[in-house]
Amino acid sequence: MINEIKKDAQTRMQKSLESLVHAFSRIRTGQAHPSILAGVQVPYYGADTPINQVASVTVKDSRTLQVVAFERNMLAAVDKAIQSSGLGFNPTNLGELLLITMPALTEETRKGFTKQARDAAEDARVAVRSIRRDALSQLKDLVKEKEISEDEERRAADDVQKLTDKFVAEIEVATKQKEADLMAV
Repeated sequence: MINEIKKDAQTRMQKSLESLVHAFSRIRTGQAHPSILAGVQVPYYGADTPINQVASVTVKDSRTLQVVAFERNMLAAVDKAIQSSGLGFNPTNLGELLLITMPALTEETRKGFTKQARDAAEDARVAVRSIRRDALSQLKDLVKEKEISEDEERRAADDVQKLTDKFVAEIEVATKQKEADLMAV
C-alpha cells in the first residue's frame, strides 16, 4: 500500500516536471527551435491540425526556421496560421518553403519571457506540493483504517517529503537553465 502511494506520487511529480519542460520549450529564446511552432494550428480540410502534421519544421541556422508544407497548396495556409498564432513571426514565403527568422530579443521581451518561465515553474512547484498533500492524505487515511502504524506513516511521509524536495530542486535547476538561455545575448 505505502509503496503504491509513493510510486504514484513519484510518477505524478515526474509528469509535472515533464510538463514544465514542455512549457519551457514553447517560451522562445533567441535561438531557432522547431518546438516554438508546436502550438500552431493550421486549417487543413476544415479541421485545425497541428503544424507538424501538415509541414516539416527544421532549423536552417541558429536564428532561422525552415517550414516545408507536405502539400504545396497548403503553404499559404501554413503561412497565415503562423502569422496569426500570436508568436510575432512574419514568415518569408519563397514559393516552395517558408523561412522564419527569429527576431532578436529586446531586454524587455527577455524579462517578459523570464517572468513567463518563472510563472510556469511556480505552477509546477504548486503541482508537486499538491501531489505531496494528496499522498500524505492517503497515508493518514491508512492510519485511520488501522492498515498501517503511525511509525510506518511517519517513515513514508519522510520519503514523500524527500521525493518532493528532489522534484522541487529539479524544477529550480530547469528554471535557472531557462533563465540563463533567455538572458544570454
